Amino acid sequence: MPKCGYVAIVGRPNVGKSTLLNHLLGMKLSITSRKPQTTRRNLLGVDTRGDTQAIYVDTPGIHAPGSRQLNRLMVRHATSILQDVDLIVGIFEHSRFTEEDEAVIGHIRDSGRPAIAVLNKVDLLQDKARLLPAMQEIGNREVFREIVPLSALRNEGLDILRERVGVYLPENSHVFPEDQVTDASQRFLAAEIIREKLMRRLGDELPHQIAVVVESFKPGDRITEIHAEIFVEKDGQKAIVIGERGQMLKSIGQDARKDIEEMLDGRVMLHLWVKVRRGWTNDDRLLRRFGLGDSGT
Repeated sequence: MPKCGYVAIVGRPNVGKSTLLNHLLGMKLSITSRKPQTTRRNLLGVDTRGDTQAIYVDTPGIHAPGSRQLNRLMVRHATSILQDVDLIVGIFEHSRFTEEDEAVIGHIRDSGRPAIAVLNKVDLLQDKARLLPAMQEIGNREVFREIVPLSALRNEGLDILRERVGVYLPENSHVFPEDQVTDASQRFLAAEIIREKLMRRLGDELPHQIAVVVESFKPGDRITEIHAEIFVEKDGQKAIVIGERGQMLKSIGQDARKDIEEMLDGRVMLHLWVKVRRGWTNDDRLLRRFGLGDSGT
């Protein structure tokens, strides 16, 4: 019998969830940056190998949501999926265990679903003897059936994780065709690529006050024309995104166009505009328009 099931990848912000998904799939699907809370909504990645199909769900980082509605929705997206999956992969760093990690474990425990713990970034561990205490600390929670040390970035230990994930998947017919990698639209992925370039280019200047909406996506015989709007909360933020004489926005557009062309395997004409929407991170109507509200999950 073939095996198929849904696997949630959960953890605190910036622990390597999206990097793990991308390397499990062997391609870049989920955007990444050094900023915490880069992932804002759940994203499916399908890994089909032989008779086994693992449908991974990359989730936003579980964190103290604070006062912003955007952050509360991100945590809700991450935790609401746990009851609906066949397996949970909780990802942690080998050298640092925080209150947010404890909160992640609490949500996994409350779900009642089988779970595997991943200790990530072991390539940074010079003294491998320190790995055992970290595994013991996770194991003492009595939540995880197995603990897998790995380095997602260096593709170390991924085959072991895939094999262990397959053990817990139910016998089911495959949900997706063998060659399908995600259910996300090209329009959504293009918006995410633009947002990734914004986050990487702007460093710490604009933590989370950026949203990207693709207003028009028109494939053609020779070129795909994309019109996208970048939303910020303040006039000063708009000036930062545009940059002196428009150079920052131009560089962001060039970076994004290159990756979108690679995704579409064709030429792209990308038009970007920057607009101010004050307080959008606390506005339910705008959050829904940006695909981040409850109706966007």
